[in-house]
Amino acid sequence: MYRIESDLIGELNIPAEAYYGIQTQRGINNFNISGVKLYNYPTIIKGLAYVKWAAVEANGELELISKEVVAAVVEACKEVLTGTYDNQFPVDMIQGGAGTSTNMNANEVIANIALEKMGHPKGAYQYCSPHDVLNCSQSTNDAYPAAIVLAIYFSNEKLVDQLKSLSNSFRAKANTYRDVLKMGRTHLQDAVPMSFGQMFDAYADTLDIEIANLKAIATSCLEVSMGATAIGTGINAIPGYAELCTKKMAQITGLPIKQAKNFIESTPDTSGFVSYSSAVKRLATKLSRLMNDLRMLSSGPRCGLNEINLPGVQPGSSIMPGKVNPVMPESVNQVCFKVIGNDLAVTLASEAGQLQLNVMEPIILYSILESVTILGNALDGLRIHCIDGITVNEAHSKELVLNSIGIVTALNPYIGYENSTTIAKEALEKNRSVYDLILERNILTKEQLDTILSPEHMIYPQKKENF
Repeated sequence: MYRIESDLIGELNIPAEAYYGIQTQRGINNFNISGVKLYNYPTIIKGLAYVKWAAVEANGELELISKEVVAAVVEACKEVLTGTYDNQFPVDMIQGGAGTSTNMNANEVIANIALEKMGHPKGAYQYCSPHDVLNCSQSTNDAYPAAIVLAIYFSNEKLVDQLKSLSNSFRAKANTYRDVLKMGRTHLQDAVPMSFGQMFDAYADTLDIEIANLKAIATSCLEVSMGATAIGTGINAIPGYAELCTKKMAQITGLPIKQAKNFIESTPDTSGFVSYSSAVKRLATKLSRLMNDLRMLSSGPRCGLNEINLPGVQPGSSIMPGKVNPVMPESVNQVCFKVIGNDLAVTLASEAGQLQLNVMEPIILYSILESVTILGNALDGLRIHCIDGITVNEAHSKELVLNSIGIVTALNPYIGYENSTTIAKEALEKNRSVYDLILERNILTKEQLDTILSPEHMIYPQKKENF
């Protein structure tokens, strides 16, 4: 069953049950590109619903739309926000037209829901038009970026929650292994001792830093140009609409949304999206580095560092029996590489803006939402299948510390740099323990040496002992 709709190009058959209309159908027909649809990212649908809700209320207060239609559209927007109609947003994320297919998809779906609420059939646009009502005082060029701003903010909230959970897991490991010694390394060479607690705390803190950064940048992006319409001049929007619509958006969402200072400047500008994408890339860069650490620290188990054990979640080889690989950190590394690549796409798309509009916003939206989604999924998998189950090889790690040349650094304040260098050189050349050489030469007593090399003396700033 079909209904027939028309536009300036001609007529199309639209599935009778569909809430979308002809311009959405043209988007479906024209952009079969990524296979990833708007409905795969519900936050953009949520953003569009809030934008249309604020716009229709503002237009209603300015007496541009009747109270009956405003009420029906508001109820339709609220229903879209529940996710009930997500499957009615089937346009590909990658599309030409600067997001027009996406904007019209929202206009048509919300209009048809509102029509049914008023007792009219789908497609009876003389009563509630996707253009004259849902797009009143708007253009794709101000409505679509405003929806992107909200989509990023909502997606970031979930990512932040996922990061907090992972940070808490690292913090729990830090508490479990607070004073267990391990060897710190620089240049992949033995450096000085530290504790596993310090290492895991550092991992948690680096995530906490990124949480704060992501929240700050996502909030700074809450600037919209509603009322700018096509190029920022405000054509087809009456005086007072821009301020009122922005105020409505802030009230409805409960977010500190503000109006852009200069609409002609802000309409083609996508630098806020670049900043947010860069923040996600920064997180990915740090996270990938942590994964490198986990893979190296768990290397072995017999011929590597073998300081920590990662949970075995699947057999590691189709040919080598007994082999188990660090597959969870490996998968996160790969996600991070993809995020870094997506950030380059955002950068290039932002640079590609011309004159009074940047038509490349669809790929910016797709790249950012994909990055946030796959990164969040990877964080959850890493936490559940890896971090929560990490154990530390305490005895082996302590043995590495005591047999390392690096502990001579702790002795430096007591025996001097030259003596320390001589001891270190002999220990290395003769494969001897620094500890044993110090005792053999009667440089320090066993009691003095044990005090200096105790965990609390080696891993925290300390005043020099007076022996």
